[in-house]
Amino acid sequence: MTNMTLEELVGCNSTDRKMETVREALEELLVAAQRQNCLTVGVYESAQLMNVDPDSVVLCVLATDEEDENDVALQIHFTLIQAFCCDIDINIVRVSGMRRLAQVLEEPLSTDSNANEPRDLHCILVTNPQAEHLKLNEVGSYCKESRCRNQWVPSIALQER
Repeated sequence: MTNMTLEELVGCNSTDRKMETVREALEELLVAAQRQNCLTVGVYESAQLMNVDPDSVVLCVLATDEEDENDVALQIHFTLIQAFCCDIDINIVRVSGMRRLAQVLEEPLSTDSNANEPRDLHCILVTNPQAEHLKLNEVGSYCKESRCRNQWVPSIALQER
């Protein structure tokens, strides 16, 4: 066991608290945006919207889990979406924890009894949310702080509850 200084302990705790706050803000923002019909879900649907109306997009969420890391097609899509978002100054955040994301959005993870396929949660765009702008500001600030540290696409790990 290594001994940590008080500064290191406080630094870790404040970083953990900050991450928890951002995680909660992102979840609340996604729920509010979904209620307001301000979410676009799916890689293809997101690419279409960004092609037609990029100014309406205020946040891009790219979601993966470990098993998605070897999906070359998905990674190519992500690279293109990230480049487009960076080019027109849209905040991007990468998220792990697809099960939690599905819970937050009340989405089934597998085909339901009516043979409906689950929506593709790998890419989600938030567009012009009217309410919960403080949550958007909180997530946006996190993205901006990350860019200042040369981390252009910050990551957030969603945790199941």
